[in-house]
Amino acid sequence: MKLSRNEIAARLAGDFPDGAIVNLGIGLPTLVADYLPKDREIILHTENGMLGMGRAAAEEEIDPDLINAGKIPVTEPAGASYFHHADSFGMMRGGHIDYCVLGAYQVSVTGDLANWHTGAPDAIPAVGGAMDLAIGAKHVFVMMDLFTKKGECKIVNECTYPLTGLGTVVRIYTDMAVFELADGQLRVLEIFADMDLAALEESMGIQLRDGMVTV
Repeated sequence: MKLSRNEIAARLAGDFPDGAIVNLGIGLPTLVADYLPKDREIILHTENGMLGMGRAAAEEEIDPDLINAGKIPVTEPAGASYFHHADSFGMMRGGHIDYCVLGAYQVSVTGDLANWHTGAPDAIPAVGGAMDLAIGAKHVFVMMDLFTKKGECKIVNECTYPLTGLGTVVRIYTDMAVFELADGQLRVLEIFADMDLAALEESMGIQLRDGMVTV
């Protein structure tokens, strides 16, 4: 009864308002580009210097010069524009991105984000533009599985991995539920897994705010 990663992407994509400028982080968030609602205009920004980016390119559409920040070939809709890498980061740092979607190793109940390093001695640091987006975007969404392969919940009371940003995350989209963070509390918006609020709370080991929205 859990969502697939494509289903998480489709669920998340439906929450962008018309006219939103959105940056999709590398990894899972890139899937969101394939599920943007057709009844509104969502403008995708990529930190390597493109505004108005399209969905992932099919085999016959691939242009090696058209890639997103994760080096995935993308399409070029009418009106797309290109600019220097420095200008792209200026947009991110200057508060011109409405929403960013990032993956995460951990998110705390107060919205702290850890997504660039596990702290392991042999792990390769890969911060990229995550810190700039986490601080510069107006709304930070996280897309991730709720539990690690070892069964550890990735939403925690306090992050143990190196931090990307403090108190920046406002929503978390997972395979089991959607969460909203506000006023230092974690509220459940939807549950996809076959369990109620109490069972979800027990599996996570975290006290959740009562008031789930039934859909």
